[in-house]
Amino acid sequence: MKGLELSRKYWEEVGRPAFEKSCPQVLEKATVGLVGEGSECYGFDDEISRDHDWGPGFCVWLTDADMQEFGGLASGIYNVLPESYMGFRRLNVSAQTGGRVGVMSSGSFYARYTGFDRVPQSIFEWRCAAEKGFAVATNGELFLNNNKEFSDIREGLLAFYPEDLRLKKLAMRCAMAAQSGQYNYARCAHRGEFVAAFLACAEFVDHVQAIVFLLNKRYRPYYKWAHRAMKQLPVLGGKIAPQIELLSDAKDCAPASFHEKVDIIESISADVIAELKKEGLSASPSDFLLQHAEEVQSRIADPQLRAMHLMAE
Repeated sequence: MKGLELSRKYWEEVGRPAFEKSCPQVLEKATVGLVGEGSECYGFDDEISRDHDWGPGFCVWLTDADMQEFGGLASGIYNVLPESYMGFRRLNVSAQTGGRVGVMSSGSFYARYTGFDRVPQSIFEWRCAAEKGFAVATNGELFLNNNKEFSDIREGLLAFYPEDLRLKKLAMRCAMAAQSGQYNYARCAHRGEFVAAFLACAEFVDHVQAIVFLLNKRYRPYYKWAHRAMKQLPVLGGKIAPQIELLSDAKDCAPASFHEKVDIIESISADVIAELKKEGLSASPSDFLLQHAEEVQSRIADPQLRAMHLMAE
Protein backbone atom coordinates (compact mmCIF):
# COMPACT_ATOMS: atom_id res chain seq x y z
CA MET A 1 0.00 0.00 0.00
CA LYS A 2 1.25 3.49 -0.88
CA GLY A 3 1.94 5.90 1.96
CA LEU A 4 -0.58 8.48 0.77
CA GLU A 5 -3.37 5.91 0.68
CA LEU A 6 -2.35 4.57 4.09
CA SER A 7 -2.29 8.07 5.58
CA ARG A 8 -5.66 8.97 4.11
CA LYS A 9 -7.18 5.83 5.64
CA TYR A 10 -5.51 6.61 8.95
CA TRP A 11 -7.08 10.07 8.86
CA GLU A 12 -10.54 8.90 7.87
CA GLU A 13 -10.72 5.89 10.20
CA VAL A 14 -8.65 7.08 13.16
CA GLY A 15 -7.85 10.78 13.03
CA ARG A 16 -11.15 12.29 11.98
CA PRO A 17 -13.24 10.35 14.53
CA ALA A 18 -10.84 11.40 17.31
CA PHE A 19 -11.11 15.08 16.38
CA GLU A 20 -14.89 14.87 15.93
CA LYS A 21 -15.17 13.46 19.44
CA SER A 22 -12.75 15.76 21.29
CA CYS A 23 -12.51 18.98 19.29
CA PRO A 24 -14.93 19.12 16.33
CA GLN A 25 -14.49 22.88 15.93
CA VAL A 26 -10.94 22.26 14.66
CA LEU A 27 -12.32 20.43 11.64
CA GLU A 28 -14.30 23.51 10.64
CA LYS A 29 -11.09 25.54 10.46
CA ALA A 30 -8.37 23.11 9.42
CA THR A 31 -6.90 21.74 6.25
CA VAL A 32 -5.70 18.17 6.66
CA GLY A 33 -3.51 16.13 4.35
CA LEU A 34 -0.04 14.83 3.67
CA VAL A 35 2.31 17.23 1.89
CA GLY A 36 6.05 17.70 2.20
CA GLU A 37 9.21 15.63 2.44
CA GLY A 38 9.27 11.93 1.82
CA SER A 39 8.80 9.70 -1.20
CA GLU A 40 5.22 8.95 -0.14
CA CYS A 41 4.25 12.59 -0.63
CA TYR A 42 5.18 12.23 -4.31
CA GLY A 43 3.61 8.80 -4.61
CA PHE A 44 7.04 7.28 -5.30
CA ASP A 45 7.39 5.13 -2.18
CA ASP A 46 7.83 1.36 -2.21
CA GLU A 47 8.93 -1.37 0.18
CA ILE A 48 12.45 0.04 0.28
CA SER A 49 11.03 3.34 1.52
CA ARG A 50 9.71 1.71 4.68
CA ASP A 51 13.06 1.39 6.42
CA HIS A 52 12.87 4.95 7.80
CA ASP A 53 10.53 7.94 8.20
CA TRP A 54 7.55 6.09 6.72
CA GLY A 55 4.15 5.14 8.10
CA PRO A 56 0.62 6.45 8.63
CA GLY A 57 0.44 10.10 9.56
CA PHE A 58 -1.02 13.41 8.45
CA CYS A 59 -0.71 17.17 8.83
CA VAL A 60 -3.29 19.49 10.39
CA TRP A 61 -2.77 23.07 9.16
CA LEU A 62 -4.31 26.00 11.06
CA THR A 63 -3.99 29.77 10.75
CA ASP A 64 -1.85 31.54 13.36
CA ALA A 65 -4.99 32.71 15.17
CA ASP A 66 -6.50 29.23 15.21
CA MET A 67 -3.19 27.76 16.35
CA GLN A 68 -3.28 30.06 19.37
CA GLU A 69 -6.82 29.00 20.17
CA PHE A 70 -6.81 25.30 19.30
CA GLY A 71 -3.17 24.32 18.64
CA GLY A 72 -2.45 22.84 22.04
CA LEU A 73 -5.66 20.85 22.18
CA ALA A 74 -5.30 19.64 18.57
CA SER A 75 -1.70 18.57 19.15
CA GLY A 76 -2.77 16.68 22.25
CA ILE A 77 -5.36 14.77 20.24
CA TYR A 78 -2.87 13.94 17.51
CA ASN A 79 -0.16 12.81 19.89
CA VAL A 80 -2.36 10.15 21.54
CA LEU A 81 -3.60 8.61 18.30
CA PRO A 82 -2.78 4.89 17.97
CA GLU A 83 0.89 4.32 17.21
CA SER A 84 0.14 1.46 14.82
CA TYR A 85 -2.41 1.06 12.06
CA MET A 86 -2.97 -1.78 9.58
CA GLY A 87 0.26 -3.35 10.80
CA PHE A 88 2.37 -0.21 10.27
CA ARG A 89 3.85 1.99 12.96
CA ARG A 90 2.81 5.63 12.91
CA LEU A 91 5.23 7.87 11.04
CA ASN A 92 8.33 7.98 13.21
CA VAL A 93 10.46 10.86 12.01
CA SER A 94 14.14 11.32 12.67
CA ALA A 95 15.83 14.38 14.15
CA GLN A 96 16.56 15.61 10.64
CA THR A 97 12.96 15.36 9.49
CA GLY A 98 11.01 16.23 12.64
CA GLY A 99 7.87 18.30 12.19
CA ARG A 100 6.78 16.59 8.99
CA VAL A 101 3.41 15.60 10.44
CA GLY A 102 1.14 16.78 13.22
CA VAL A 103 -0.48 20.13 13.96
CA MET A 104 1.20 23.24 12.53
CA SER A 105 0.43 26.70 11.20
CA SER A 106 0.07 27.32 7.48
CA GLY A 107 2.76 29.98 7.52
CA SER A 108 5.34 27.89 9.37
CA PHE A 109 4.82 25.01 6.95
CA TYR A 110 5.41 27.09 3.83
CA ALA A 111 8.25 29.08 5.40
CA ARG A 112 10.03 25.84 6.22
CA TYR A 113 10.32 24.89 2.56
CA THR A 114 10.23 28.17 0.64
CA GLY A 115 11.44 30.78 3.11
CA PHE A 116 8.11 32.64 2.88
CA ASP A 117 4.89 32.22 4.85
CA ARG A 118 2.96 33.35 1.76
CA VAL A 119 3.20 33.37 -2.01
CA PRO A 120 6.32 35.33 -3.08
CA GLN A 121 5.34 38.85 -4.10
CA SER A 122 8.15 39.85 -6.47
CA ILE A 123 10.63 38.40 -8.94
CA PHE A 124 13.31 38.88 -6.30
CA GLU A 125 11.38 36.85 -3.74
CA TRP A 126 10.65 34.07 -6.23
CA ARG A 127 14.36 33.88 -7.03
CA CYS A 128 15.28 33.56 -3.35
CA ALA A 129 13.60 30.19 -2.92
CA ALA A 130 14.92 26.85 -4.16
CA GLU A 131 12.78 25.08 -6.75
CA LYS A 132 12.89 21.82 -4.81
CA GLY A 133 11.31 23.68 -1.89
CA PHE A 134 8.36 24.68 -4.05
CA ALA A 135 8.08 21.05 -5.20
CA VAL A 136 7.97 19.81 -1.61
CA ALA A 137 5.45 22.43 -0.51
CA THR A 138 2.98 21.61 -3.29
CA ASN A 139 3.06 17.81 -3.58
CA GLY A 140 0.88 15.27 -1.78
CA GLU A 141 -2.86 15.39 -1.19
CA LEU A 142 -5.37 17.28 0.92
CA PHE A 143 -7.90 15.14 2.78
CA LEU A 144 -9.94 18.03 4.23
CA ASN A 145 -9.74 21.64 3.09
CA ASN A 146 -11.30 24.21 5.42
CA ASN A 147 -8.27 26.48 5.92
CA LYS A 148 -8.49 28.96 3.05
CA GLU A 149 -5.18 30.55 3.96
CA PHE A 150 -3.36 27.27 3.41
CA SER A 151 -5.10 26.40 0.15
CA ASP A 152 -4.74 29.93 -1.25
CA ILE A 153 -0.98 29.77 -0.79
CA ARG A 154 -0.89 26.29 -2.31
CA GLU A 155 -2.82 27.43 -5.37
CA GLY A 156 -0.63 30.52 -5.71
CA LEU A 157 2.50 28.38 -5.74
CA LEU A 158 1.01 25.81 -8.11
CA ALA A 159 0.34 28.63 -10.59
CA PHE A 160 4.12 28.50 -11.09
CA TYR A 161 6.77 31.14 -11.55
CA PRO A 162 5.95 34.54 -13.04
CA GLU A 163 6.29 34.13 -16.80
CA ASP A 164 9.34 36.37 -17.16
CA LEU A 165 11.20 34.36 -14.54
CA ARG A 166 10.18 31.09 -16.18
CA LEU A 167 11.59 32.38 -19.47
CA LYS A 168 14.84 33.47 -17.79
CA LYS A 169 15.28 30.08 -16.18
CA LEU A 170 14.45 28.39 -19.49
CA ALA A 171 16.96 30.53 -21.39
CA MET A 172 19.70 29.78 -18.88
CA ARG A 173 19.05 26.05 -18.92
CA CYS A 174 19.04 25.93 -22.72
CA ALA A 175 22.34 27.81 -22.84
CA MET A 176 23.92 25.52 -20.25
CA ALA A 177 22.63 22.39 -22.01
CA ALA A 178 24.20 23.65 -25.23
CA GLN A 179 27.50 24.26 -23.47
CA SER A 180 27.69 21.00 -21.51
CA GLY A 181 26.12 18.59 -23.97
CA GLN A 182 26.33 19.85 -27.51
CA TYR A 183 29.73 21.51 -27.07
CA ASN A 184 31.82 20.17 -24.18
CA TYR A 185 30.91 16.49 -24.05
CA ALA A 186 32.47 15.54 -27.39
CA ARG A 187 35.46 17.87 -26.92
CA CYS A 188 36.28 16.35 -23.53
CA ALA A 189 35.98 12.81 -24.85
CA HIS A 190 38.17 13.56 -27.89
CA ARG A 191 40.87 14.84 -25.52
CA GLY A 192 40.67 11.66 -23.48
CA GLU A 193 39.25 13.58 -20.52
CA PHE A 194 36.67 10.93 -19.80
CA VAL A 195 35.84 12.05 -16.26
CA ALA A 196 35.19 15.53 -17.61
CA ALA A 197 33.11 14.01 -20.39
CA PHE A 198 31.10 12.05 -17.82
CA LEU A 199 30.47 15.24 -15.84
CA ALA A 200 29.54 17.15 -18.99
CA CYS A 201 26.97 14.49 -19.84
CA ALA A 202 25.59 14.61 -16.29
CA GLU A 203 25.36 18.41 -16.49
CA PHE A 204 23.49 18.11 -19.79
CA VAL A 205 20.99 15.68 -18.25
CA ASP A 206 20.46 18.02 -15.29
CA HIS A 207 19.76 21.01 -17.52
CA VAL A 208 17.49 19.05 -19.87
CA GLN A 209 15.45 17.77 -16.94
CA ALA A 210 15.06 21.35 -15.75
CA ILE A 211 13.97 22.43 -19.24
CA VAL A 212 11.25 19.77 -19.37
CA PHE A 213 9.86 20.83 -15.99
CA LEU A 214 9.88 24.49 -17.02
CA LEU A 215 8.07 23.69 -20.24
CA ASN A 216 5.43 21.85 -18.22
CA LYS A 217 5.24 24.64 -15.61
CA ARG A 218 5.97 22.16 -12.87
CA TYR A 219 8.55 22.36 -10.09
CA ARG A 220 11.35 19.83 -10.28
CA PRO A 221 11.90 17.79 -7.09
CA TYR A 222 15.38 17.09 -5.85
CA TYR A 223 17.64 14.84 -7.89
CA LYS A 224 16.53 11.51 -6.39
CA TRP A 225 13.02 11.83 -7.82
CA ALA A 226 13.55 14.21 -10.74
CA HIS A 227 13.74 11.60 -13.48
CA ARG A 228 10.84 9.56 -12.19
CA ALA A 229 8.69 12.68 -11.94
CA MET A 230 9.80 13.87 -15.38
CA LYS A 231 8.57 10.66 -17.03
CA GLN A 232 5.01 11.58 -16.01
CA LEU A 233 5.04 15.05 -17.59
CA PRO A 234 2.97 15.48 -20.75
CA VAL A 235 5.32 17.84 -22.60
CA LEU A 236 8.45 15.92 -23.70
CA GLY A 237 8.62 13.88 -20.49
CA GLY A 238 7.81 10.52 -22.02
CA LYS A 239 9.85 11.27 -25.14
CA ILE A 240 13.07 12.46 -23.52
CA ALA A 241 13.15 10.19 -20.44
CA PRO A 242 14.11 7.02 -22.39
CA GLN A 243 16.87 8.91 -24.18
CA ILE A 244 18.27 10.12 -20.86
CA GLU A 245 18.25 6.52 -19.64
CA LEU A 246 20.41 5.57 -22.61
CA LEU A 247 22.82 8.39 -21.78
CA SER A 248 23.06 7.17 -18.20
CA ASP A 249 23.55 3.52 -19.19
CA ALA A 250 20.53 2.61 -17.12
CA LYS A 251 20.17 -1.03 -16.11
CA ASP A 252 17.51 -1.93 -18.67
CA CYS A 253 19.24 -0.12 -21.52
CA ALA A 254 22.18 -1.30 -23.56
CA PRO A 255 25.20 0.89 -22.74
CA ALA A 256 25.63 3.57 -25.37
CA SER A 257 29.01 4.23 -26.97
CA PHE A 258 30.58 7.68 -27.15
CA HIS A 259 29.35 8.28 -30.68
CA GLU A 260 25.89 7.04 -29.82
CA LYS A 261 25.76 9.41 -26.87
CA VAL A 262 26.65 12.34 -29.11
CA ASP A 263 23.73 11.36 -31.35
CA ILE A 264 21.40 11.05 -28.35
CA ILE A 265 22.43 14.49 -27.08
CA GLU A 266 21.65 15.96 -30.49
CA SER A 267 18.33 14.12 -30.64
CA ILE A 268 17.29 15.44 -27.23
CA SER A 269 18.38 18.93 -28.21
CA ALA A 270 16.32 18.70 -31.40
CA ASP A 271 13.26 17.67 -29.39
CA VAL A 272 13.68 20.67 -27.09
CA ILE A 273 14.18 23.02 -30.03
CA ALA A 274 11.06 21.70 -31.75
CA GLU A 275 9.01 22.34 -28.62
CA LEU A 276 10.40 25.85 -28.20
CA LYS A 277 9.37 26.62 -31.76
CA LYS A 278 5.96 25.01 -31.28
CA GLU A 279 5.32 27.25 -28.27
CA GLY A 280 6.49 30.37 -30.10
CA LEU A 281 9.51 30.83 -27.84
CA SER A 282 12.07 30.67 -30.64
CA ALA A 283 12.20 31.17 -34.39
CA SER A 284 15.89 30.44 -34.89
CA PRO A 285 16.75 27.93 -37.65
CA SER A 286 19.82 26.78 -35.69
CA ASP A 287 20.25 23.26 -34.35
CA PHE A 288 22.41 24.64 -31.49
CA LEU A 289 20.47 25.31 -28.28
CA LEU A 290 22.50 28.42 -27.51
CA GLN A 291 20.82 30.40 -30.27
CA HIS A 292 17.42 29.34 -28.99
CA ALA A 293 18.38 30.39 -25.47
CA GLU A 294 19.02 33.88 -26.83
CA GLU A 295 15.64 33.85 -28.54
CA VAL A 296 13.88 32.84 -25.35
CA GLN A 297 15.64 35.55 -23.35
CA SER A 298 14.70 38.20 -25.90
CA ARG A 299 11.03 37.53 -25.12
CA ILE A 300 11.40 38.57 -21.46
CA ALA A 301 9.49 41.77 -20.75
CA ASP A 302 11.25 42.72 -17.49
CA PRO A 303 14.29 44.81 -18.54
CA GLN A 304 16.47 43.72 -15.62
CA LEU A 305 15.90 40.02 -16.22
CA ARG A 306 16.33 40.44 -19.95
CA ALA A 307 19.64 42.27 -19.44
CA MET A 308 21.14 39.52 -17.24
CA HIS A 309 23.90 37.29 -18.54
CA LEU A 310 22.41 34.50 -20.61
CA MET A 311 23.82 31.82 -18.31
CA ALA A 312 22.68 33.53 -15.10
CA GLU A 313 19.45 32.50 -13.41
